[in-house]
Amino acid sequence: MNLEVARTLLLFALMHHSFGAEYDANKPVTLTGVVTAIEWTNPHTHFYLDVKDDKGKVVNWKFEGYPPSVLYRNGFKRAVTMKAGDTVTVFAWRARDGGNWAHSREITFADGKKMFFGPPAGTGEGAAPAVEVKP
Repeated sequence: MNLEVARTLLLFALMHHSFGAEYDANKPVTLTGVVTAIEWTNPHTHFYLDVKDDKGKVVNWKFEGYPPSVLYRNGFKRAVTMKAGDTVTVFAWRARDGGNWAHSREITFADGKKMFFGPPAGTGEGAAPAVEVKP
């Protein structure tokens, strides 16, 4: 393992948060819109999407995903695979606070190609929230 990968994994482990603390695995959402920006940062990448709501108003959504190193291993190329101005469809899980942000899983591009941008819901491969939510 090279030093850059080791640093990335350490940073990811130290700063990582629980899926279940921020996102609701019982609230999947699929949205189509235009990419406005992409942040290639550790420990998670983010991208922003302008989506029209039911009334035609444009709302900017924030999506969280894998760290850049994992995206590269999955075949993403920075500023090539997805860039501002592209229209994409995203499958994700909404934030628990109901805001316009979500944990992304799969992106479908205009040509029909699909790629994972983030891991499955829950911790590890599970679909259950990492914490119990009490009303």
